[in-house]
Amino acid sequence: MTLVIALVWGQGVLVSADSRASTPLVFHEERNIKPIYFTLGNEENLYLAVAGGAGDATLVKQGFDLMESVFKSWFDSVGLRERRNPSVNELKEIVSSIESRFVSRYRNLRDVGIEPNVRLLLASVSQEGKPLLYVFDERGLAEPVHDNPGYALLGKGVITGGLLLLRLLDYRPGEAWEWDLGLLSAFIIDMVSEIDPTVSPFLGESYYIRYDEESKRVILGPLKEEAYKEFKERIRRRKNLFKLLWDTLERVGEEKVESKLKE
Repeated sequence: MTLVIALVWGQGVLVSADSRASTPLVFHEERNIKPIYFTLGNEENLYLAVAGGAGDATLVKQGFDLMESVFKSWFDSVGLRERRNPSVNELKEIVSSIESRFVSRYRNLRDVGIEPNVRLLLASVSQEGKPLLYVFDERGLAEPVHDNPGYALLGKGVITGGLLLLRLLDYRPGEAWEWDLGLLSAFIIDMVSEIDPTVSPFLGESYYIRYDEESKRVILGPLKEEAYKEFKERIRRRKNLFKLLWDTLERVGEEKVESKLKE
């Protein structure tokens, strides 16, 4: 298992993960995020989506390949010719096609006695600048989560703390647009890794796909090394500040602390 977090952030979606996969006997490093893009020529890329997955490593990889192949079909027939990203309706059709193929694939596996142990997510941004986020469950069915709750968590780490931390912070996409969600994702992964041996500390595996208002294009990029180093230091400090806040609340009470914070 692993921990994958996707957060709707402005006109985009940030997808982050730890890099540890586990078997009953060993842990090993593995990529749990796959950016999906194709070349338009002249070193220009058309950035279409980011896929994430947790569970059986083989099924995760097959899921990534399936998603990429469906996007490739759209790209070959429309994207390359018109040099644009899919519209919201086209993305819904792409997701529906992916869903149908997953449902069929998982049904065939169950027919031969194999229970699919995998969950996948797909993050994309439409040509109009609408961020979309879908989660595919063990049946292959797709659930849109971009509007409500505005985030997705996959993997064993969800149970051991990922969801708890988001609830504790009362994270809501519409109210958290000023937050550094890259730091939030890294913080959650690091904290969960301290109590769950199947989740590794945050190692910088993170991609942000978003609509750029200036260029009127969808862009995508990984977390840079400089940002990774900064995050690790800020995570350490925020962890200490949480402890300091709790200690202060115990000593002086909630009313005085709340009054000071509101000044």
